[in-house]
Amino acid sequence: MTELVVTTATDGGEVLADAARVGNKFARQEVLRRAGFRVPEFFCLPAAAFDEALDALRPSLPAEPADGADRAEVESWCAAAREALGGARLPVALAERIRKEFAAVAGPEGLVAVRACVVPAVAGADDASGGAAPEAEAAEAIGEDSAVDPFAGMSDSFLYVDEDGLEDAVLGCWASAFNPQAVRYRTLRGLDPLRARVAVGVQRMVLGTRSFVAFTRDPRDGAVRRVVAAAYGIGEGVVQEKADIDHFFHDPATDEVTALTVRKQWSMGLPEGAAAGAPVLLPVAGELADVPVLDDGQVRAVAELAARVEELFGVPQDIEGALTEDGLVHLLQARPLVTAPPTATATAGTAPATGTATADAAPEEPGSDQVYWGNHNITESFPGVSGALTFSQSREFYRRSFTDLYRRMGVPESWVRDNAHRLARMVGYLEGQVYYRLDDWHALHGQMPMFELVRRGWEQAMGITGPARGERRWAAPAVALALPRLAWRSALHPWQVKSFLRWWDRQMAEAETIGDSPEELIAFYRRLWERAGERWGVTLVNAFIALVVLGAGSVLLRRWTGEGPQVLVGLMGGGRENRSLEAVRAAMGLAELVGAVPELRAAVLDDASDPEQLWRQIVEGQHGAAVGDAARGYVARYGDRALHDLKLEEPTPRQRPWTVLALIRPLVRQGATVAASRADEQAAARKARERLHEVLPNPVRRAVLLGVTSLARDLARIREDTRFCRTQLFGLSRDVMWRLGAELARTGVLDDALDVADLTVEEVIGAFDGTGTVTDLRALVALRRTQRERWAKNPQRPALLGTPAGLPLARALPRASAVGKVAAADDGLLRGIGSSGGVVRGRAKVVLDPSTDPDLAAGRILVARETDPGWLFLMMSATGMVVERGTLLSHTAITGRLLGVPTVVAVPGATTAIPDGAWIELDGAAGTVRLLPPSEQPEEPEQPGESEQPEQLEEPGESEEPVGTAPTDGTATTEKGDRT
Repeated sequence: MTELVVTTATDGGEVLADAARVGNKFARQEVLRRAGFRVPEFFCLPAAAFDEALDALRPSLPAEPADGADRAEVESWCAAAREALGGARLPVALAERIRKEFAAVAGPEGLVAVRACVVPAVAGADDASGGAAPEAEAAEAIGEDSAVDPFAGMSDSFLYVDEDGLEDAVLGCWASAFNPQAVRYRTLRGLDPLRARVAVGVQRMVLGTRSFVAFTRDPRDGAVRRVVAAAYGIGEGVVQEKADIDHFFHDPATDEVTALTVRKQWSMGLPEGAAAGAPVLLPVAGELADVPVLDDGQVRAVAELAARVEELFGVPQDIEGALTEDGLVHLLQARPLVTAPPTATATAGTAPATGTATADAAPEEPGSDQVYWGNHNITESFPGVSGALTFSQSREFYRRSFTDLYRRMGVPESWVRDNAHRLARMVGYLEGQVYYRLDDWHALHGQMPMFELVRRGWEQAMGITGPARGERRWAAPAVALALPRLAWRSALHPWQVKSFLRWWDRQMAEAETIGDSPEELIAFYRRLWERAGERWGVTLVNAFIALVVLGAGSVLLRRWTGEGPQVLVGLMGGGRENRSLEAVRAAMGLAELVGAVPELRAAVLDDASDPEQLWRQIVEGQHGAAVGDAARGYVARYGDRALHDLKLEEPTPRQRPWTVLALIRPLVRQGATVAASRADEQAAARKARERLHEVLPNPVRRAVLLGVTSLARDLARIREDTRFCRTQLFGLSRDVMWRLGAELARTGVLDDALDVADLTVEEVIGAFDGTGTVTDLRALVALRRTQRERWAKNPQRPALLGTPAGLPLARALPRASAVGKVAAADDGLLRGIGSSGGVVRGRAKVVLDPSTDPDLAAGRILVARETDPGWLFLMMSATGMVVERGTLLSHTAITGRLLGVPTVVAVPGATTAIPDGAWIELDGAAGTVRLLPPSEQPEEPEQPGESEQPEQLEEPGESEEPVGTAPTDGTATTEKGDRT
């Protein structure tokens, strides 16, 4: 009778050491155990148990595909088998037996790791007599964890499993024999997916405080050098590259240890307070963040352990292990080191299920390498699906501006030229959505030693986590040598910014003189972008310096006061207005003038009014010269600022000036004034300085911090100034393209001027200057429009995802996988980065489409995925903001501070966790959002027609001081207390 559970006690370890029955993974563990290595206790369900389970389910499965069946039929059968195994139950006797062995291995309250290992389908490998088949030697050649192919990641493992979860984990391992990636990989390798067999190992869970993977040869070049990768927590953090990893190199000839360490933020382990469950990312204690995971002695001990394993098996090894709190080193896995890509293999009893040559199938299949894409903060500029015109312009912007950045930061010109291919693909077009291609960003930024100073903050701003994070490229001495250049660059920076802004204002003036002929428009466009490419790096240098300054300020604040960044955030308020805020207050000023003319105010607030006709009356002076001048001046100066103002297919007030009326309507209704806005801003800054005086009485340190925050405030102002210039740069480009589109429509080349939205910039220009390659632009527009409309109906893709490398994007994108998951808070709070202080309660207004009427956000707390500068009027209507993406230096954060609106950014999943209309409490200092229970919601329901007024909450013991009154409907007024 075939034994379905094997242990050292039941068979003397003979089956456990047989790779043809339990797989290479567990057979090696038994060999290591016998040799005296510290291997945790384990038992196995050999492949025979899997065979019996699958045979019992075959009557309920579709007919097994015949030899030579196509891939779709094979994959369909495997999917059915996977589902059936995952949903099955173990026979009672077998379930009782594994529970008994569980208690022997881990104890009744213990935890185990349950791992699968694919066993090759070798005829007679596990017959009823229990003898090994003659073909068993072939198993080591082609099975999981073999010397030529590790089958990495093909089968599943389950960690921190308690007795109650044991059965489900075993079934999950069996089902993973037919995981989609395993099926396709076996097909690629010339192995029959239908013959997959899985053994399951159940091993006492080692609760490691540090874990490692070690190689007895350097996997990069095969040199005799021991390489150790280590992280805090369990080994999954190292293997899956989710934790922050230190690398160590041990030279066996000299016994010398060298290290390449990083700042550790994340480890992997059991969720805090949980008794069992899947491992999660956990924060590394602050005192350990900069301490190497292993000291030199521990590195040597791990290297020696790996060498002993190599000596036992006779070939270079790749081992995994963990160190427990008592300092003991536990050996968890060992496998031959694979240093070259596997090639297709065919053996007796295995054949490609598709009946096609492996060489033909190989190019279609993904490898283990991934290309990582992120749009964490680029969606504030290019939300949703963008047209071809917008993408082509954005691609040119990133290529030119970052080329100038690297030149300014001292990257050799020859290196910039050699990496032109990376600069050309810094952004990608993923079914209409604009994403950063992160591997190129890492490679490009990595050429600047100073980048190591801001890498952590930059990755946070970009939403980069887990395996998508880059490796440190420069050691501390190299960074230190680069500091004088950075200091010199910082000293020159204010002068260079002033020079840039003066130059840009000259470009805007020149634009007013350009004629309407295509020749003049194209020449102006080419000159503009050529000049911008030589100067725009200044704006990116500003962002770099700002990250350094903000990081330094946060460190000083934490060391000297123990306070979080909320104090720093408050101190950044006040100061000279930036150009973005000037646009907001210009709109407020126009709204004040409109509100002062009763009949005009009524017309603006009347939804039945014709906005085009009303605007014409305003600019013609029918409602007073002051209002007319202000309206014309606003469009002339700020007409490029609008929702989606970097998307060239979207109109702005420069093309549709009457849309200004919709922007100012909520301001007119609220009675917003420029004076009140400035008073709110100054009050918030004053309160922040008072708070600093409380937490930092030392006058010298306080002066230092105030100096740092003053610099950060100046850099934030420059950021918004130059972002407004970017809005205008794209605005000028929009104007040129739309005017060229109008000429193409006039001459019958296109049906409509706005059809240029589905052409690239070069296709539009090429239609005039003879460089175009397509003559039937109508057909091209129709094709792209259909494609864009189809993409717009697709679900939103994750902000961070990976696609298989080496494939055309059209083939890789369907196989994309999200990177990182949102962890739910146990205390019911949503957490993010508090970026503008104040506590406010009110109803949430979830906005997924920024074209939402600003009136609908009035008196509400705005909840959005991201914002861009064009959201300013929605922001001004709102009493608080919660945004899924962003940083302390993002547009949302800066605007919230300037407007005195409590704001929390980087709140994962906010738009799905907060229902539209729900009562919430937002704490802009603590960075938290709380859904209010019914007991804390206002007792009286709001009456139809009333404007919703949020509650402004004060800190205990503070008095409420009105700082202004705001008419809400022409009759009622409300007093707004200071935000805390």
